[in-house]
Amino acid sequence: MYDVIVVGARCAGAPTAMLLARAGYRVLLIDRARFPSDTLSTHYLHLPAVRQLAKWKLLDELLASGCPPMRRTIYHVADATGREVRLVGSPPPLDGHDASYAPRRYVLDTLLVRAATAAGAEFRENCAVTGLLRDESGCVTGVRFRTDGQARETTEHASLVVGADGKRSAIARLAGAEVTRRDPLLTCAYYSYWDKVPTDFELHERPGRWVGALRTHDATLVAAYFPQKQFPAVRADAQRAYLENIRGTAPELYERLQGGTQLERLYGTGDQQNFFRRAHGPGWVLIGDAAHHKDSITARGITDAFAQAQLLVGCLGESIQDRLELNTALHRFGECRDALLDPVYQGTIVVAHLQVQPDRLALLQLIGQDQELTNRYFAAVAGILTVEELYTPDLLAQL
Repeated sequence: MYDVIVVGARCAGAPTAMLLARAGYRVLLIDRARFPSDTLSTHYLHLPAVRQLAKWKLLDELLASGCPPMRRTIYHVADATGREVRLVGSPPPLDGHDASYAPRRYVLDTLLVRAATAAGAEFRENCAVTGLLRDESGCVTGVRFRTDGQARETTEHASLVVGADGKRSAIARLAGAEVTRRDPLLTCAYYSYWDKVPTDFELHERPGRWVGALRTHDATLVAAYFPQKQFPAVRADAQRAYLENIRGTAPELYERLQGGTQLERLYGTGDQQNFFRRAHGPGWVLIGDAAHHKDSITARGITDAFAQAQLLVGCLGESIQDRLELNTALHRFGECRDALLDPVYQGTIVVAHLQVQPDRLALLQLIGQDQELTNRYFAAVAGILTVEELYTPDLLAQL
């Protein structure tokens, strides 16, 4: 019997398994995929995620993989009348870390799985969960799963099952975790990888359009966002729509693309769900996209997954074996999770409407007049500062 079974071995599940194993728990980590493997992703690690990797003693391994640093952010916004703002800056260093990174997922996820197994977690890949085990009170006590190519199911027991298996989580479905908040789909997105296209981390916004670019392993990722209602038309000729979006929204970036080469096919999705699920129940808990998902336009998925993993393990402490203490710890995690993620969720919903409101443009113009305030703005985007901390009276009085 295991102390914990973690289902899902990517950016939420693998760190959770690693941290629990480091704490001395007996952990089983399973995933339906084989590793290394890729997955749809924005890749971006905001500075809090970089700091978290450093605390976990994994940042040096990421750097050794050749992942390039990004130390400058460009944010270009224009409204329908042609008024525009261009912010260029960098958030202040966070605990000595001044660079962000955007690793390919087949690099990052494999690194995290290796860290979990090095800590003592057992890892089984290519395993699809088919059911949950429960005791007579209904408390979850383990999982049933089937390994690809095998007809017979395997069962494993644990004091706690962690669902970190994505927005279509089997654990959430089997546990009956209801959605506690849902907002409509707002965008669809397509991206690809380009060679010989220089960039740092840049964002370009116009009414109904959004383009982002960043550096990853040996390539530049360029993403284009559209309103969700346009998804059927965009999907009908995605490559044309993708390039037209970049040309109209970020013409300088489009010019750079002319000197580069598209390295891979176009990847895309119209399933940018926005929701919170109930975080926990008897013997189970959800983290990462299984518990909470939002539009990728703010590129907060990996950063928030790391934060949830650290939060969950901190709440659990040494309480896994005692049922009452475990329930109390899970309740505390759920409350802290909502407090942590709700502000980012609300901000993401605003951005994903793809509307350049006059008051927001005026505020960005004000921010752009002061480099310190610009850098603080990017710190708020990264999750280092709250909105309240950003707009200090002293800074606003200088403008």
